[in-house]
Amino acid sequence: MSVGTGLPPAPRRPIFDDEHEDYRESFRSFLAAEVTPNFAEWDESGVVSRDLFEKAGSHGFMGMAIPEEYGGAGADDWRFNVVLTEESVRSGVGAAFGGPMLTTDICLPYLLTSGTGEQKARWLPGIASGETVMAIAMTEPGTGSDLAAVTTSARLEGDEYVVNGSKTFITNGGHADRVIVVAKTDPDAGHAGISLIVIDADSEGFSRGPQIEKLGQHASDTTELFFDDVRVPAGNLLGAEGSGFYQLMEKLVPERMIIAVAALAGAEAAFETTLEYVKERTAFGKPIGSFQNSRFVMAEMKTEISIGRAFVDQCIAEHVAGELTIERAAMAKWWTTELLGTVADKCLQLHGGYGYTKEYAISSAWVDARITRIYGGTTEIMKELIGRGMGL
Repeated sequence: MSVGTGLPPAPRRPIFDDEHEDYRESFRSFLAAEVTPNFAEWDESGVVSRDLFEKAGSHGFMGMAIPEEYGGAGADDWRFNVVLTEESVRSGVGAAFGGPMLTTDICLPYLLTSGTGEQKARWLPGIASGETVMAIAMTEPGTGSDLAAVTTSARLEGDEYVVNGSKTFITNGGHADRVIVVAKTDPDAGHAGISLIVIDADSEGFSRGPQIEKLGQHASDTTELFFDDVRVPAGNLLGAEGSGFYQLMEKLVPERMIIAVAALAGAEAAFETTLEYVKERTAFGKPIGSFQNSRFVMAEMKTEISIGRAFVDQCIAEHVAGELTIERAAMAKWWTTELLGTVADKCLQLHGGYGYTKEYAISSAWVDARITRIYGGTTEIMKELIGRGMGL
């Protein structure tokens, strides 16, 4: 059983148009047919089937923002990304569909914004079809939130970069055909010495570690990557040399927003399934939801989730309009992920002993929620960004 499985569609919201709702319904059908039946197997094995990406591509769920000349739909509307995220989470398979979404939500924007015409012609058609799986490699064994401290190096020799180093906690690391690597092209230049280089996985000297055994989100393909004198054509430099840090800062805004979208959808799904449970489960001859403590806890969660929904939808509208700031995205990310953790914990408590079993989906929701306060920037880093935005 998965959190959200069987839940009715969420109420339509003003920020979406008819085409978004049609897309939502189509995606719900795709999840029910192609993802939900396989989720338990993927969760057990720790990795989704490779053909999920191609199936998603063939149904139009990989390339909405990719221009038509490269095989996409040419619909540069971030709300379609929101739809995919919300529905995969509500269906309880967010960890499984996280791989395709990482390609479209996190990796693709770098290629669309900074890629040359030649690079786009090389790389985008495969993403649109689902034949090319992307990953982005930022985190290193000794470097997390401090991107300026990365030690992976890229030394220019003639018309090639020679890349050395390692990365960890890389989503899609096992399946990736192509990786956007954060590397130092000038080790003495601080932030200005960071560049983004796209490396093909079949390059000599590139290798992967085994799947990392995680506490939760088991169906999410996560590995270490190693670069040992990997030679990469200079034509694979993404954007100008030394522009990597600034590209990362710009793209972390939508990355953090999509995490916020997922977190709030997860909180809503956990709440809705728990509401059903407390109405049906009885103790002392009556539904446990009728006890004052249960009513109060549910009332608190409903109120906090409703407040979060208003703020997140406002931020979605701001991002679509190109007005969302780093600080506002940070607010959304830390608030919703902390809320998800609180909601999941309270919902598990309301399930009693059953909440601690795999029979009920709230147990996996509770475990999976924990990482959201870490990846994409920890809660503490989000507060730091907000504080700096106030001139503190």
